[in-house]
Amino acid sequence: MMDALPEMQGLVLAGGFSRRMKRDKASLVYSSAGEPQWRITARLLGEVTGTARISVRPGQQLEGHRNGDPELMPDQGSSQGPLTGILTALHSRPGKAILVVACDLPLLSKDILTTLIEARGTSNAVAFRSSSDGLPEPLCAIYEPSMAGVLEDYLRQGIRCPRKILIREENSIRLLKLPRADALENANTPEDFSRLRDLIVSRSS
Repeated sequence: MMDALPEMQGLVLAGGFSRRMKRDKASLVYSSAGEPQWRITARLLGEVTGTARISVRPGQQLEGHRNGDPELMPDQGSSQGPLTGILTALHSRPGKAILVVACDLPLLSKDILTTLIEARGTSNAVAFRSSSDGLPEPLCAIYEPSMAGVLEDYLRQGIRCPRKILIREENSIRLLKLPRADALENANTPEDFSRLRDLIVSRSS
């Protein structure tokens, strides 16, 4: 009988600078409901993990964030991109796994996250293969507590790209086929935002 898996927490990565979008990607509104994407993503994570926090840069504020919303968790130390947010979450609650989701995945759904959760086991991490190039998708993934030391080792070597790390660690992680090709499509530019917003509106009509 397999030992019980570590408890898991949800983490929304919202600390990027959104340079290509020219506005905060986490606060974009895709649907007529009028909610910012960071809140939608946090709620989705809360449904499958029971709790969710939002990773931000030190001093960063989220538009519309108020009392009762998920906790903002500033990066500890100098920000090194999403890797810093992941490590901050792992260190803040030792022994707990984290389900990480980027703030710019408006087509993400509960069934996609459930697929990741159901694939947990003895691997250090679980992630999907990209539908476009087959490489690991590191910003919709589960990182087990055992991954903390691995990530730290790479950071000390100057390697801070989570995708590169998962590629190098392929033998110790589990990679899954993405159930829907567009499930992790993200928005980096105003054109991406307009296209995905129109798609979401058309699907809901």
